[in-house]
Amino acid sequence: MLSNDRPPYGGKPGGGKPSGGRPSGPRTGGGTPRSSSASRGPGRPGSGGARPSGPRPAGPRSGGPAAPTAPPLPAKPISPARKAAFAILERVLESEAHSDDLLHGPGMSALSQQDRNLATALVLGTLRWKLALDAELIPLLSRPDVRLSNAIATTLELGAFQLRHMDRIPVHAALDESVELVRAAGQSHATGMVNAILRKLSTQKAPAPKVFETPAQLAERLGHPGWIVERWVKNYGLAAARAICEYDQREPGARPSSALEAAEVAPPESEVTAPEVAEPEAPQHGVAAILEVEAPATPEQLIEAAPELAPRAATIDPGSRLVAELTAALAPASATRIRVWDACAAPGGKTRVLAELLPDAEIFATDVSPRRMKAMQERLERDGLAERIRTEVAEAETLSEESGPFDLILCDAPCSGTGTLARNPEIRLRLEPAHLSRQAKRQREILRGVLGRLRPGGRLVYSTCSLEPEENEAVVEAVLQKVANIGRVDLTAVIMGKVAAENASAIVRNGCLRTLPGANFAGDGFFAAAFERLPDDAPKGVEPPAVVAAED
Repeated sequence: MLSNDRPPYGGKPGGGKPSGGRPSGPRTGGGTPRSSSASRGPGRPGSGGARPSGPRPAGPRSGGPAAPTAPPLPAKPISPARKAAFAILERVLESEAHSDDLLHGPGMSALSQQDRNLATALVLGTLRWKLALDAELIPLLSRPDVRLSNAIATTLELGAFQLRHMDRIPVHAALDESVELVRAAGQSHATGMVNAILRKLSTQKAPAPKVFETPAQLAERLGHPGWIVERWVKNYGLAAARAICEYDQREPGARPSSALEAAEVAPPESEVTAPEVAEPEAPQHGVAAILEVEAPATPEQLIEAAPELAPRAATIDPGSRLVAELTAALAPASATRIRVWDACAAPGGKTRVLAELLPDAEIFATDVSPRRMKAMQERLERDGLAERIRTEVAEAETLSEESGPFDLILCDAPCSGTGTLARNPEIRLRLEPAHLSRQAKRQREILRGVLGRLRPGGRLVYSTCSLEPEENEAVVEAVLQKVANIGRVDLTAVIMGKVAAENASAIVRNGCLRTLPGANFAGDGFFAAAFERLPDDAPKGVEPPAVVAAED
């Protein structure tokens, strides 16, 4: 990468759930590790202020008259959108802040709607393409081995994104405002370098796909860490890995409205269009949007045509909705009012779907984060659902016994979030291989604890928005070996009740839900497995009866 050390992965997956303890150590983001001792002063290693090579310009000898000093050039105005985007990128790349929070925070409220949309496009696009942009920018440096200061690196990446992926922004605008951004950041010594590098980049052709592309080349071209792409190739095949990477880089012009639509037609693997306006999620009407990926809009089209996309959307991604709908479909028949628990509920999208589909149920929602639960409670009040859904700040695995047993539980566990890189692009810059085993340990603890709250005959859905087997199939198998009187429920029939039969097979693996963004689904990547608590006197090895898909 271009810049110095930045903080480790903070674990905010697709749904934004905290992942427990924050892993320590520098993150690599798929690039060369940064030197933590790099200096940031002008003209020193790591600052981007190293002297250019070559002979020094002629100047007066010692003891001669002083050379006249040219007056400094007056600063030119910087557009509010670029100024806001630069500030947010600095926060995201220098701290554990998350782009979604900052893009919907108070700092954006002073901007016009058009500027908010442009700032969102610049932030999400730069984060999505950062690794690919760095791969183009580093060879253009006079000293590629020297790490730049964060301000200079961010300026170059933001400018490069506009040159490469926002065709309707004039080259001179991207160049001029990049120079002013780095000047305003206190790095005046780097204005010439920034201008020269971006000007040279603007004359070069963008990298094109190779006829025979290795996983490493695919990862570099599409801005993903190489180790993640290699895992996806191993687990899902090269074509699926390419489709996932392409989907992660695009901003669909419109989200599918249901899971049926999301699963209908595989997207073209060769079509990659860049971003980026606030990621709208699918409207809450039916799960039918699984595999039809519409031609992505350009950033400018989204900015002009969709001013409503900037506020935080109240609706959810098709993958999230599908998980909630599958959970509701598993509700056991009961003559009394069933008790439903959403164990890791914030930000609350799935909870609202459960309330919509189970209008007579008693619904209880918990989350470990007080801040996120407070925000969820406020949304429920705005939606008129606060009286129907009881909320509490609590850790899922240690919920008080006084809460009693439940008939239906959704455990959408905190995870790495690798199925949500399109909406949470900074995850790819923070996640490291060692984090997966830490997440899996936490997930096993949560699932074991939550299964203990099922009453006999009750059912539970365990889900994550991760594409990694360690957090999904491996967690399920490990917990089944440790917990008594629990059987697996095959989800095939339930999924076929929600998705056209010819498409359902693509998203079912061994009786579990497995969506792959862009490869078999036009939404986030989700895994889901279902369980049922057997009677205490059930013989060992007895599985629950097959589930028949409920009619809508």
